[in-house]
Amino acid sequence: MVTALPLELEELDRIVQAGGAALEVRTLCSVGPAGEELPVTAVCLGNPSPSVPAVGYFGGVHGLERIGAQVVLSFLGSLVARLHWDEMLHAQLQMLRLVFIPVVNPIGMRRRTRASSGGVDLMRNAPIESDESVPPLVGGHRWSPRLPFYRGPAGAPMQPEGAALCDLVRSEMLSRPFSIAIDCHSGFGTRDRIWFPYAHTRKPFARLAEVHALSRLFDGSHPAHPYVFEPQCRQYLTHGDLWDYLSAQAPPAHVFLPLTLEMGSWRWVRKQPSQILSRLGIFNPLPADRLDRVRRNHLLWLGYLCRAGHTWREWLPTGDDRVRHEARGLERWFGGPP
Repeated sequence: MVTALPLELEELDRIVQAGGAALEVRTLCSVGPAGEELPVTAVCLGNPSPSVPAVGYFGGVHGLERIGAQVVLSFLGSLVARLHWDEMLHAQLQMLRLVFIPVVNPIGMRRRTRASSGGVDLMRNAPIESDESVPPLVGGHRWSPRLPFYRGPAGAPMQPEGAALCDLVRSEMLSRPFSIAIDCHSGFGTRDRIWFPYAHTRKPFARLAEVHALSRLFDGSHPAHPYVFEPQCRQYLTHGDLWDYLSAQAPPAHVFLPLTLEMGSWRWVRKQPSQILSRLGIFNPLPADRLDRVRRNHLLWLGYLCRAGHTWREWLPTGDDRVRHEARGLERWFGGPP
């Protein structure tokens, strides 16, 4: 007997139908037990030429963090609605590629679990090791799939969901001169954070200057924004981070900026303490009005990334400007030069 689709996949189907021929839709893989498989679906739009920049939007990597998928779907839905009337959007898409996997882990979403269809945490599953000690459990382990943050057996292939994401990023993003990825999560702290690599080491990100320039551009354009920009290593280290793994594969001449929107779910619990009694309530806003507000609040940031991707040659630091941004990034996030 086939179980009903998660609501997020139903919403994705509605958006795809509304987008029609303007969207390129492909099933990257199907996951789950026989007779109950669910697709991992990618949606692309804009110019497919490898000479133009790309921005990628990803959600639902952890099935419990449904708000990440819902934020990505909200943005994709707004783009599709604008396709019918917005000439400026059409002009932008002539010089930009947009890539979406709104629900990376559909079986985890159906089961209301953090783990993938194979019982593995996708953000601890990439073949990359921390060069320092990581926190017990949270940093990734190989003890048992019964415990959260399980990495999977040593030497085993990557989980199909994570492998599909990596294949899409390689083909649609790393092949281009400039690309940004934003992966939407929830569950850490009371602030909304924009994390960038690395998660496996405390060393500065190779593209620290570019991330600093991107963050300062946003600070200047939206000075009242709620986000804390920081490397993930300032909070904790992990093994197996997908974005650290992919950033290491970017060609040296290409700029790839993988970012994570980590929505601070603790404040949702603080506003409504009874949410802590619900597995979903720890990671998601449960009241409908709060859910709608969160979905709306991040549209500005996701739209900004489109504009930044489109105009990357105008703001990307080079020469002495890049040296200055790197120095300021080291001072801001690492206390000065290493």
